[in-house]
Amino acid sequence: MFFAMIKQSFMRARRRKALAASTIVLAAGLITALMNLSVGVGDKMAKEMKSYGANITVVPKSENIPLEIDGVDYNPLKGQVFIAESDLPKIKDIFWHNNIIGLAPFLKISAQLADRDDKPVTVIGTRFDTVLAGLGDDEFRIGVRPINPFWQVQGNWPDDSDRTGVLAGAAIAREMGLKVGDTIVLRMPGQEQRTSRLTIKGILTTGGAEESFMVGPLPVVQALAGLEGKVQSISVSAMTVPEDRLSRKTRRGSDALDALEYDRWYCTAYVGSISHQIEEAIPNVAARPIWQVAASEGTVINKIQLLMIVVTIAVFIASGLGISSLMVTTIMERSREIGLMKALGASEAEIYLLFLTESAVVGAVGGLLGCAAGAGLSQVIGFSVFGSPVPFNPIAIPVSVVISVAIALAGSLMPSRLIARLHPAEVLHERR
Repeated sequence: MFFAMIKQSFMRARRRKALAASTIVLAAGLITALMNLSVGVGDKMAKEMKSYGANITVVPKSENIPLEIDGVDYNPLKGQVFIAESDLPKIKDIFWHNNIIGLAPFLKISAQLADRDDKPVTVIGTRFDTVLAGLGDDEFRIGVRPINPFWQVQGNWPDDSDRTGVLAGAAIAREMGLKVGDTIVLRMPGQEQRTSRLTIKGILTTGGAEESFMVGPLPVVQALAGLEGKVQSISVSAMTVPEDRLSRKTRRGSDALDALEYDRWYCTAYVGSISHQIEEAIPNVAARPIWQVAASEGTVINKIQLLMIVVTIAVFIASGLGISSLMVTTIMERSREIGLMKALGASEAEIYLLFLTESAVVGAVGGLLGCAAGAGLSQVIGFSVFGSPVPFNPIAIPVSVVISVAIALAGSLMPSRLIARLHPAEVLHERR
């Protein structure tokens, strides 16, 4: 009997039920889209912000322990200790190896331009875009081009296997009148036999100090300096989660954590925990998180997710008010039916159950339809904002249905109180 009454209610008030379901579909669709985006926005935004450069710098441990003499930092080993280039694959062997999305080794030396009155010049050796050897069948590309996409070159990038090409920074090119195609001769001071004739392949613009340097393939600079297989620093670009209370606590040292906190910190992709694991993988190095980059990523992502939560709450309230308005009209139209049910002995609880069940059915159907619509909407937003699809999270289906049912029930609770004020005699005699 109960289900027959519910079926009859849907058959007699199709338009009103369809309108209520449409309200739920719109709300559920927007909530589902925001849910998918809030889950995927962290990775998407982190990838977008990686275009601003690396967030970890790896240097020899000796350079991380300066001495302070008369208020001045003094490190006699600075520039004298190096990292073996053969250790680069170890960075991809850490627990969070999948979060390492790019790295680039650097070797900076002071040289002279032998064909231009021995003018001193700083030369940086690096990898531009090459496959990292030592990872077996896995192909992982390293170099400044993947981790610094904001570097712009007028001309062509040198090839990592080419020992004749070099980039001239925009500032030094203007100062010395260098242009693409010019030839220069680099020489190590006091080392007449260490010279290298190179062709300017392109003019480099970075907006940073690199514009005052020459940037060439790492093997060329290593050979010029007599430091084959050595690098001074490694820039690492890693996907990380936003900083929180636990990660900030570790800045005072891992000793500040108890065993449970340490395990949680170690197994979370904080920039600090990834840096710590790099130090474990490569002895005698110090991995320095670039806190400005990490903090900026966390701030942006947290604000975006907070905005999505606020919008979701607003959608919940607005949809609930819409359902409430529809329910008030429905109860007033069905007042004679409610009065007759009371006259025949139906309790208020049974009448409440009837209306709330109808609302729950509308909410469930609207939630399922809204979930499908929200999945499509999230893909549209993903392509329009990030240029790539947003992964659909299956947990969004039950969550969307539960929220939709909650919206329908919340919107029905207040109007259902009108039922208690309906007296059968007054309603049946139309004296309301």
